[in-house]
Amino acid sequence: MHPFKALSFISAAVGGLAAAAVVMLAHPFGLGDSTATVVVHRSGSTAFAAQLHTSATLTPRQIYERDAPGVVAIRATSTGTSSRSQSLYGGEQSSRQTDTGSGIVLSKSGLILTNEHVVEGASSITVSLDGKSAHTRTASVVGTDKSLDLALLRIDSSGLALHPLTLAESDDAQVGDSVYAIGNPFGLNWTLTSGVVSALDREIKAPDGAAITHVIQTDAALNPGNSGGPLIDASGAVMGVSSQIISASASTTGQGGSDGVGFAISSNTVKSFVQRFGG
Repeated sequence: MHPFKALSFISAAVGGLAAAAVVMLAHPFGLGDSTATVVVHRSGSTAFAAQLHTSATLTPRQIYERDAPGVVAIRATSTGTSSRSQSLYGGEQSSRQTDTGSGIVLSKSGLILTNEHVVEGASSITVSLDGKSAHTRTASVVGTDKSLDLALLRIDSSGLALHPLTLAESDDAQVGDSVYAIGNPFGLNWTLTSGVVSALDREIKAPDGAAITHVIQTDAALNPGNSGGPLIDASGAVMGVSSQIISASASTTGQGGSDGVGFAISSNTVKSFVQRFGG
């Protein structure tokens, strides 16, 4: 994991005024040269959430009541050492950094989907189902792909009534469709925001600099901590994984809020990633 930072994105003149925009992550990632796919372990066959879903339109309240139990809060902690010059007593000091993000329950057996940049470099990962310690589990990494910015985790599901969410057919998405995001922006767990599909087939950069294609753009508010959470369609199925935002405010504050331009990795991209590890 890396400290939260902004990446230069684009500059544009509007009405004679220059406005600098920067691309931000709903949770930080750093660019590197790591291998695209790292499989930590692979276990036998897994029952994933159903790929088919009804087309009935739900209200925002119904979507939240139905899908919020399938969204988790993730805390990823890394341990490093500070330099001698930074230590008050000389020598090296250990330091701990904890970042937060969101995740999506994929199976009753304990598979959790999130962004790779949420857990990158973590020495320990915990997943909370509802903010209560009794429903918090340590997670292990099943596999990651920096080139897609996706990671698959596993928790011990014993004693838990997990609520898998359904993956939609993202190719069916149309500009103007209603969408909803559930996540943990700025640590405000299980927050619902709403908007529409603003554009389709966008391209964003993965943590390793690779291009992620077929990305969904939305004006639903996404902020730091939303990363890895679901972008949900009007029938309650997961259309994509909230991953990045563009924020002009970050140019002055260093940590941007939502300016109405967010990006989600499409559910069809997610399906191909998950199938590598599911058997």
